[in-house]
Amino acid sequence: MSLALSDLSVLAYANNFTLWHYTTVDSAVTSGGYFNNAVDMMRVGDLIIVNIDTDGTPSTKLYIVTGNTGSAVTVTVYS
Repeated sequence: MSLALSDLSVLAYANNFTLWHYTTVDSAVTSGGYFNNAVDMMRVGDLIIVNIDTDGTPSTKLYIVTGNTGSAVTVTVYS
């Protein structure tokens, strides 16, 4: 699946950094191109708090935007 923009929201923005929140019934958000619908909004270094698999076994993970080519957004689990 891919990002539903209606489930993405900004929690905080300052100094060209955005903290996002996203909720989804999907069980993974790191598949290729998942966040591409937000390519015009997300920048490298932004953080995303994601509530995953909300209709199954819910969990919350923190991701960082590691790439944005202008047509593709890449994220990875923040550690």
